[in-house]
Amino acid sequence: MTLQTIKDFLNKRETDIFSNSATLSSYALRRTNEERLKTGYRQAFSQDVDRILHSRAYTRYIDKTQVFYLIKNDHITHRMLHVQLVSKIARTIGRFLRLNEDLIEAIAIGHDIGHTPFGHDGEKLLSGLCRVHNIGYFQHSVQSVQFLDKVERKGKGWNLCLQTLDGILCHDGEIHNQILEPEGDKTFETLDKEIIAKKVDPEIQLIPMTMEGCVVRMADTISYIGRDIEDAIRLNIIKRTDIPDESVKLLGNTNGTIVYNLVTDIINNSYQKSCISFSGEVSAALKRLKDFNLEYIYMNPKIKKHLNAIKQIVEMLFERYLKDIENKNRSSVIFTKFLQDMSEEYIDNHCKEEIVRDFIAGMTDQYFLRQCPQAMKPEPQFC
Repeated sequence: MTLQTIKDFLNKRETDIFSNSATLSSYALRRTNEERLKTGYRQAFSQDVDRILHSRAYTRYIDKTQVFYLIKNDHITHRMLHVQLVSKIARTIGRFLRLNEDLIEAIAIGHDIGHTPFGHDGEKLLSGLCRVHNIGYFQHSVQSVQFLDKVERKGKGWNLCLQTLDGILCHDGEIHNQILEPEGDKTFETLDKEIIAKKVDPEIQLIPMTMEGCVVRMADTISYIGRDIEDAIRLNIIKRTDIPDESVKLLGNTNGTIVYNLVTDIINNSYQKSCISFSGEVSAALKRLKDFNLEYIYMNPKIKKHLNAIKQIVEMLFERYLKDIENKNRSSVIFTKFLQDMSEEYIDNHCKEEIVRDFIAGMTDQYFLRQCPQAMKPEPQFC
């Protein structure tokens, strides 16, 4: 039996066991046809998983903030752990709904690659600078596609499948939805238009084109909602008794019970349907929990201690790198660590402000801090 025969068998098995709403691997679309992929034995979305895993941006997850930054505590969730939790939760849901787990994994592990150092606070600061320099709002979902499609491999990109990139672009885990029904029939032209639209208006709600993308979007919320509560309790920011009673009644008051109850509810309400859905009462309990987290955790002044210092550093670095490009200062790190050997296509198709955006967005927390003068560097807290 040849490897191609085995691949044919795997493709046939998908048609036998997947639901009618699932995305078959044979439906995968790439911007550029690669002859070696046609003759290779691996399935398309599995190839996407491997390409993302081997990207430099994926490696940098290990030192990127999830919620709490500049805190010395080895048990606080970082971005790498978050995306693995999203992947596991989403694949569990996908298995019970008979969806394509390879596509789910590709979207899940790639969805946050565009996150800046210092999490959503870093994202807002960089977005403000991008708007000042007339290159649109900065959105980590858009930047994730930018890295994987335009920056990685020295500007060549990974040539990932449309369905993977669409799921990454549309993951928007912060938006609350009770029901998500995929918007199919998208093309790469659609993807490019949605990216432009999101840079102009970040409030535009994009819907994934696949059931798998919808699952990852829901799993994103499931993975962080209880985990952030556990981290906040560990850091003495909130107490377990602070969690709203109406949410505790349906979801529980620990991350484990919250995840289990949300996953169970989604499976029960989405099985053999063409949408991904929570029940009404569980959706309401989850929304209440998200509002609680926003007020008592994400907007809590206790976790904003270093925000002004980070703001000053971001602004300083942005202007420094702009001047380095304008003055062709080839000893600058933006040349030696980012633009060196970058493809002409990338350089020709990006203005200097976009190049600076890509460089800063790709930094880990520690690399970012190493770029700033010692006098400006904030001291981490030990918790």
